[in-house]
This record gives sequence, C-alpha cells and structure tokens, in this order.
Amino acid sequence: MSKCLQSGIDTILQLTPRSSTEWKHVCWYETTDRTVEVPSKTYGVEAHIEGRMASAASTMSVQAGRVRILKEGWRGEAGSGSGSGPVVYWMFRDQRVRDNWALIHAVAEANKANVPVAVVFNLFHTFLGAKARHLGFMLRGLRQLSHRLQHSLQIPFFLLQGEAEETVPKFLRECGASLLVTDFSPLREVRRCKEEICKRVGDSVAVHEVDAHNVVPLWVASDKLEYSAKTIRGKINKRLSEYLVDFPDIEVEPPTREWVATENSSIDWDDLIADVLRRGAEVPEVDWCEPGEIAAREVLMGSEKGFLTKRLKGYSLDRNNPCNPNALSGLSPYLHFGHISAQRCALEARKRRNSHPQAIDAFLEELIVRRELADNYCFYQPRYDSLKGAWVWAQNTLNEHANDKREHIYTREQLENAQTADPLWNASQLEMVHHGKMHGFMRMYWAKKILEWTRGPEEALEISLYLNDKYELDGRDPNGYVGCMWSICGVHDQGWKERPIFGKIRYMNYAGCKRKFDVDKYIACVNKLVRELKKRKAESLLSQKGKVLHGCDPED
Repeated sequence: MSKCLQSGIDTILQLTPRSSTEWKHVCWYETTDRTVEVPSKTYGVEAHIEGRMASAASTMSVQAGRVRILKEGWRGEAGSGSGSGPVVYWMFRDQRVRDNWALIHAVAEANKANVPVAVVFNLFHTFLGAKARHLGFMLRGLRQLSHRLQHSLQIPFFLLQGEAEETVPKFLRECGASLLVTDFSPLREVRRCKEEICKRVGDSVAVHEVDAHNVVPLWVASDKLEYSAKTIRGKINKRLSEYLVDFPDIEVEPPTREWVATENSSIDWDDLIADVLRRGAEVPEVDWCEPGEIAAREVLMGSEKGFLTKRLKGYSLDRNNPCNPNALSGLSPYLHFGHISAQRCALEARKRRNSHPQAIDAFLEELIVRRELADNYCFYQPRYDSLKGAWVWAQNTLNEHANDKREHIYTREQLENAQTADPLWNASQLEMVHHGKMHGFMRMYWAKKILEWTRGPEEALEISLYLNDKYELDGRDPNGYVGCMWSICGVHDQGWKERPIFGKIRYMNYAGCKRKFDVDKYIACVNKLVRELKKRKAESLLSQKGKVLHGCDPED
C-alpha cells in the first residue's frame, strides 16, 4: 500500500498511522460491483497525520465546490420575495431525503429567497432497458420518499412522466420557478437531457447541479480522465478533510414557505407499479432486497444483519469468496438508486475502525476511491461503453487478436440462457438472471469468458453490458460500465503476459477459480437457489390462477 493510500485512509478515520498493515490476499472490491486487485504484500506506513476532520456542518449550507452552475438566471434579492419564483429540485440519481446535499441545497436556496420548494421526479418511458426488477424497486422506494417529504417536511412531490426535456421545463413554466436544482450523473443520456433543459427554460431560471453521490465532488477531485486508482487516490485524499463531514439535519431547518404554485395531485402508486411490472415482466422483481431509505439503513447498520454491526468481521477474508455472499456489504443496489449516501456509509464505517481495521480500510477504499474513479471515467470518457474508450495499448492488443481462433463461439441468446460448456460460468449467469445480483468476484470471470467466446471484443462488450443492464439490480451504473471495460478492455489496469484472444488483457480461467474458492459448492448453491425461486414462482402463478377461477361465475 502506498503512503498516499494509507495516509488518505488514516485521514478519513482521524487516526494516527499504524506501524504496518498486512494484506495477505487479493482484494476484489464488492460495493463497486467490479474487480480490482491489490497485490499481496506487507506495507509499512510512515505517514503522519496533521489536523483533524472538518467539523460537522452546523447550518443548512453546502460547500460551494459541490455545486456547479449549469445555467445562470436572474432572481430577486434573497429573502425579499420580489421577482423570485419557487425552487424546484429535479431528483434523479439520489433518491433519498436523508443525507442528500442536493435537497439540502434546494431548501437552503428557497429559504434564503423566502420562496417555496418542491421535488419532482421524471419517470422516463424507457431508460437504458430498465425492466420490472429495476422500475419496481425504484418506484417502491419513491413511494416511501414522497410520503416522508410531504408529511415530515411539507415538501410536495410531483411525479412527471415522459421525456424530461419536455416535462421538466413545462413544470418550471407552470409554477414560475426561478431555480432548478438537480443531481449529478456522468452518463451521456442524462447530461444531454440537462443540456437540452438548459436551452428550453426561460432566461430567468438558473440551473444548479449538485454532486450528492460522491464524497469528494467529481469536478473537485480531478479535472481530467484518470488512468487508474493510483492516479486519483491522492487527489481524493487531499480533499477528504474538506468534504467528508457530517450532514445538517434538514428537519431542523425545513422550508419556511408553503407550496401553492401548482396543485399537487395524488399519485396512484399501486396502479403505476402494477403497470411497470406488467410491461417489464420479462425480468421480474427480486424479494431479497427491500427498497427504500429505511431498508438501506438496516443493511448498513441493522441490529440483526447489518453490515457494519454484524457482518463486518468476515469482510476481510471472505468478501472474495462467492460461496459466502453474506460477507459482502450488500449495499450496491442502494448506492446505485441513491437510497443511501456513500458519505453516510463512510462516516459510520470510520467509527468502527478500531475493532476491524483491515475490513474498514478495504471498505473505504472501494466505497470512495473505486466508485469515484468509475464516475471519473464515465464523465471524462464519452465512449465509456465502447472499445474506443479503452487505452491505446488495450485497443491495439485486442484488435491484433480479434481473429484468433476460439474453442467455443456462443450467441447472445445462448449466453443469456446459460447454455455454455462451462458449469461455473453458467452458474454465475443464472445467479444474475434469477437473483438479480452476481457475486463481485464472478463478475470478472463472467465478462472475461464472454470475450473468449464471442467473435471479437466489440461483440463481447456489447453482450456483457446488455446482460448486466438487463438483469443486475444495480445495472446502468458507472460501476457496471467500468467493470465490463476493466474485464474486457483493460481500463484502469495494465498490460499482462500476451496470450491468444486476450492479448495483453488480464486473463482468468476455471483452474484459477478452483484455487481461490470451492467451485462445486458455488455451483450447487446457485442451482439450489434457482430451483427454489422457480418453485416459488410456479406456486405464485398457481395461486393467482386459482383466485381468478374462484372469482368466476360458473354460469358465465
């Protein structure tokens, strides 16, 4: 471990450095849902920590560096109520009330101008192939969020449907808004949408973008595409003392003005959820992951199965073992949908550093550095889902070996249906299809075998992203894009020994997996899981059919 890395970790924890930390195994990071290797080695730590963490924010304010002005507008004097319209927060990526810098900024700006504030969420007709699994989870979480907003903070929640480029500007015109606050996302589709919204809103409307997803805001951490974790880690660590602070309590200083601009019509959540479940039935919901802020907090801090409270002990040794999924944090779906803040997870984790130092160090590395590295890649590399987005050395080596002979060539349909000659790969695919989450270690093996079994790297990348986004509960995420690009295109990695098909891309095989964990046990566990899920599904369908038949009139 570099002095820079350990210094950063110790800065997070407000601790003096230890004499040494021994990492005896390869770490495959889980909350980022991709794979990162830390070489096995004993590292001396000689950094000296100066200063302490910044004190918790005492007022409803957000650091200036966390906010970007996408569009200037003109507003009346703060607090005068003259010439100022309401503040609207367009929520997208960070779907929570608690620990949400974007919401805090919206309320603070509204109170400063003595105007009301509202939250809107736009439900796209389609978004990157999202199915019932994703939309059902999201809408159930939003139903909880809207209730808390309206009953605890008296902030109205509006659900818009359609293309945000049309619905958001229309809503702003109808309510006479003067400021639009929105979440940050590095994905192309969202950025294009914001650019179009800025063009369509009136001259008087300002647009602010708040990075409530990263601990250190992306544009503060780095102003360029970073090559690897090594190049961004020091930059993030330098700013942690400024940005890793506790959140103000939004309920202490709620909005001071009541919303009267537009009528807040009720939302029929049951019908809405039933509709998306019907239209996206190809990929059904999963029942192991309960949506919402309360559930997310329970996974992190629960008294029975909380990661930090009950499962942290096994994280250091077992998080890379697919046979022991409970060793993982289980936070990735909640981080993806914004049901919990990564900053909150880091704040709570550092309190437990004394009891499990290695586990906390590894968790904070992936939670902060690796996740923010993924955002950096997708923001500064517009071709983040293409071979053209790989480093030059990787493009060259993959193209040189694109026509190498393959032992097996599988179609997308064969791969999707787990119809390969490799029982380990089939198990990982089935785990993703039926469970909605593949173990982090297996994601790497899974993607690399797709490179080995398809006609070339472009097809391999396209299929891996298609399957990941379709079935993973946390799909369509920067970490997913970077995970596939890392596995297939060597992004954030280095060149390795050259071999057929892979060229200099890091290689993995079945024998290597057998050396790391009990392959047969993993396959058996997945097969058992799939059988149980199929049985429950069949029983549910039979029960529904019985209810329908029971409700029919025999005379009809």
